[in-house]
Amino acid sequence: MAEDLRPHDRRPVVVLDDLHVTYRVYEQRRTGLRDMFASGFKPRRYRAIEAVRGVSMTVTVGEGVGIIGPNGSGKSTLLSAIAGLLPPTSGRVLASSRPMLLGVGAALKPNLSGRRNITIGGLALGLTRREIAGKEKEIIDFSGVGDFIDLPMKTYSSGMRARLHFAIATAVSPEVLLIDEALGVGDKEFRRRSSKRIDEIRAAAGTVFLVSHSLGEIERSCNRVIWLEKGQVVMDGPTEEVIAAYTADDPVE
Repeated sequence: MAEDLRPHDRRPVVVLDDLHVTYRVYEQRRTGLRDMFASGFKPRRYRAIEAVRGVSMTVTVGEGVGIIGPNGSGKSTLLSAIAGLLPPTSGRVLASSRPMLLGVGAALKPNLSGRRNITIGGLALGLTRREIAGKEKEIIDFSGVGDFIDLPMKTYSSGMRARLHFAIATAVSPEVLLIDEALGVGDKEFRRRSSKRIDEIRAAAGTVFLVSHSLGEIERSCNRVIWLEKGQVVMDGPTEEVIAAYTADDPVE
């Protein structure tokens, strides 16, 4: 299990206060002019999905927080809400600085080269062009994209894109980093280096949230785990205890 790297001040960096996130899923049906007249211009029917229901927690400086649960339990929705990408239906998300969300599907510029994306990503992180140039080789080497770096991103595999994005996003140490399954790509060596990078961020007083189906990655990177089921917290505690309860509840997971 990952060691507790939190500084002694235990300063809160993210607070969730009775967070609820509900979104609408509209039914698929034809919407031609004839159909609109036939329905009397009634609005489309939808189903409300309560993706996150009453989640409260306080996360402090330097914590590594794993978020586990079956598909559809609200893990990615919770990260998006913490990042400010999904507005709460009710409740609050408070953060000491803007959390940085890193995910496999995160948007890079597909028509631009990997090298150009390093520049764009570095500028978005607040680095100067000189600082980006100084970090460029390290980012390329860490991502392992090699000679593909000057080819358009659209020619990359999803794993290559995810590795490059991780390397760019962690070129600086954000105060709050949110990772959605990005460590599930790449070979064993890349996963080892990624875990080491997470430890470095935490040691520099950064806080990391990690959503993953890989309990091994959670154990290596996190000292605390949140277990979600149907948008609600089932258990919140030390990694070893929560994972033991989670696997006992559903050995197949």
